[in-house]
Amino acid sequence: MTSVEPTTTGHDDPGPSGYAAARLRLLRQEPQFGPARRSGLAALTDDWLAALFGTATAETGVRGAALVAVGGYGRAELSPRSDLDLLLLHDGKADPAALAALADRLWYPVWDLGLALDHSVRTPAQARRTAAEDLKAHLGLLDARALAGDLGLVAALRTAVLADWRNQAPRRLPELLALGRERAERAGELRFLLEPDLKEARGGLRDITALRAVAASWIADAPREGLARAHRTLLDTRDALHLATGRAVDRLSLQDQDQVAAGLGLPDADTLLRSVYEAAGVVSYAGDTTWREVGRVLRARSARPRLRGLLGHRAATPERAPLAEGVVEQDGEAVLALAARPERDPVLPLRLAAAAAQAGLPVSPHAVRRAAQAAPLPVPWPAEAREQLLTLLGAGEPAVPVWEALEAEGLISRILPVWERVRCRPQRNPVHTWTVDRHLVETAVRASALTRRVGRPDLLLMAALLHDIGKGLPGDHSEAGEPLAVEAAARVGFGPADTAVLGTLVRHHLLLIETATRRDLDDPATVGTVAEAVGSTDTLELLHALTEADALATGPAAWSAWRGSLVADLVRRTAAVLGGRPPADPAGHGAAPTAEQERLAVEALRTGEPVLALRARTEPDPRAAAAADAGEAVSGEGTDTVGVELTLAVPDQPGVLPAAAGVLALHRLTVRAADLRSLELPDRLGEVLVMRWRVAAEYGSLPQAARLRADLVRALDGSLDVPARLADREAAYPRRRGTVPPPPRVAVVPEVSALATVLEVRAPDAVGLLHRIGRALETGGVRVRSAHVSTLGANAVDTLYVTTPEGKPLEPAEATALAETVREALS
Repeated sequence: MTSVEPTTTGHDDPGPSGYAAARLRLLRQEPQFGPARRSGLAALTDDWLAALFGTATAETGVRGAALVAVGGYGRAELSPRSDLDLLLLHDGKADPAALAALADRLWYPVWDLGLALDHSVRTPAQARRTAAEDLKAHLGLLDARALAGDLGLVAALRTAVLADWRNQAPRRLPELLALGRERAERAGELRFLLEPDLKEARGGLRDITALRAVAASWIADAPREGLARAHRTLLDTRDALHLATGRAVDRLSLQDQDQVAAGLGLPDADTLLRSVYEAAGVVSYAGDTTWREVGRVLRARSARPRLRGLLGHRAATPERAPLAEGVVEQDGEAVLALAARPERDPVLPLRLAAAAAQAGLPVSPHAVRRAAQAAPLPVPWPAEAREQLLTLLGAGEPAVPVWEALEAEGLISRILPVWERVRCRPQRNPVHTWTVDRHLVETAVRASALTRRVGRPDLLLMAALLHDIGKGLPGDHSEAGEPLAVEAAARVGFGPADTAVLGTLVRHHLLLIETATRRDLDDPATVGTVAEAVGSTDTLELLHALTEADALATGPAAWSAWRGSLVADLVRRTAAVLGGRPPADPAGHGAAPTAEQERLAVEALRTGEPVLALRARTEPDPRAAAAADAGEAVSGEGTDTVGVELTLAVPDQPGVLPAAAGVLALHRLTVRAADLRSLELPDRLGEVLVMRWRVAAEYGSLPQAARLRADLVRALDGSLDVPARLADREAAYPRRRGTVPPPPRVAVVPEVSALATVLEVRAPDAVGLLHRIGRALETGGVRVRSAHVSTLGANAVDTLYVTTPEGKPLEPAEATALAETVREALS
């Protein structure tokens, strides 16, 4: 029997106190991360545990046993707060009481030091049975490493476990894939998360362990290019996270990112996230290609017996179907033709990508590597190269994995150097689902469904790809991105006129959504400003489609049928001005009221009290229209339920806005969007304030309209103290502590209206926010001409058009003082 004798290195005292002191010294040494530090900590722990094992076996008299490290400890990947995965392996001959005493002498010293321990006591047969029943246990045993005791026992177990794994691979690998997908569904995709889980999220450390297991099966092997470097980045980040927090955590929380970045010697948290995202991207791509190869091999194995029966002993030759010049399909992948000559064909990488995306096929990693040897594209690009890029972007969803395959080999940054500055760049706004680069690709995907709505689909797709290219530069990213987009478009081969249009689209890609949701469309200056910026109906058409594609690619909070209808209304008004037609209301008194608004206004004037209508609202979904324009099938009836719409008419009087907003807050109705207008009916005395609110019930049930009206009447006559009731509710349900949001910002927006002063409020969305704003405006003695509320995730952007009681804009000093009053009310 061969056994491992305990040794002591790095400290003289093999006991707990000696190990603890040596461990502390090691963790304080520079560098505090890296393979050498991790292996050093593992070696130190090995020596201590081996010494414990030697003493314990001598005291208990147990023979035929071994102490085995498994899992991450078996791989010597110990982070500062990693738990210890240990197996006490025995041959089954020891006395149970002695074996239990041996285990106690091993486990209790570990617990006494406060170290996390995952432990088991098994014979080789028991270990194999557990592995057969528990996939995670089998994965841990693949990395088994002897620490002390009977080496032969451990070697035999390793051999048997590995043989079991290879024999069971056709069954276990699909289980492993399903486990990874379930984990990704739960933890998300690491490279797109603001607070990623370095271990559990897709592209994290668990996926690297899975790739090792696939390689051990001999079914397939992962692409090795960059994988070791990505693995080290994730491990180094986890080490720094453990040291920064003092806890065994894997989630890189926002509040820890600056400290972790400093620990790694990085300048800031964005640089940290970008490096983590790059590593996760390498791991995800390696996983995608590896699992695709696993599927191909397993399918081939299952088909082989049938083919033998059909063909005898002749080998089946893989079919190769042509896709494009130099590109063929083979085994469900796009590959290069045998006659392809990348060094003589600079367009080949783009042709390969476009053909694969159009066919809905993945690109073979080998084909991408071969294509990367292509000669550089001339500048400006030839027409074919530009057409192939646009064909790739116009392919829709299949373009995403193809684009990522090209990015994995560095091809995108090579053909479009400007792309490098946005690659893997994080977006701190939680409304965004993706990093900047992926958002641009997703916007192109969304734009591909809208190409039938525009006269120049090539400009739409290119604008979608470049609209956020200025992110990360100082100042407004739209303005900063314009020259970059113009330069990139010229490089791709667009002419001067087209590059000018693309520059306009990039510079103004937020113009329509911001104007429609934050400005008064009944103010002639609003539409005039948009028309002046856009310049032509063709550009307006492109900007409309780009706005929708950008919002849809941002996240669920950025687009709805409500927002789509507001943007469409603005586009109609702007198109009329650009077409030489007068706007609907040249006098600025507002468009004609709807029949329902007029009915409610008449009733409000007749009774002198508030009148309201509360109902669910459905509107045509612009996305369904886009799909229909593209000739695609759409699900449902082409409508989108946008929640509950509340229309409220109140005779004009002070305090209407804060009273209405406060009552909605008391009834736990969250305001998603709102607008307010003053309505003067012909042949009747007095004005009516008409408000349209889109609200959602916090707990799913709507209050009765009669109760809302009764409380509004009480709020207006002063018998219902709304501020006190809201304060009581906030005190009863204090907010949980979390990331502190930035302070509210209140600004006077100049030169957007000749009829009113415009205030823009940006603040964290909170119960009663609009109520507090309304009270501050009442304190300032102004009249609210219109209000436009927009909620994006946890943030609110409210725009208010205010005038003096006489209906005139405020003087600059008065406007500044009012903005400060509102800001103080929100602070």
